[in-house]
Amino acid sequence: MKKYSCQLCGYVYDPALGDPDSAVDPGTAFTDLPVIWVCPVCGAGKDQFIEVKE
Repeated sequence: MKKYSCQLCGYVYDPALGDPDSAVDPGTAFTDLPVIWVCPVCGAGKDQFIEVKE
């Protein structure tokens, strides 16, 4: 699964880790995150994230 980076603060959403603080289980793809999910660091919306090219 692809990782996505917040363009505002640099936080990287890693689907292997999920986002336990927001009750997002490991293995959850970025595209499957709820619409209301926001960056846990700066509060940016999903539209502020870009795919990380590895």
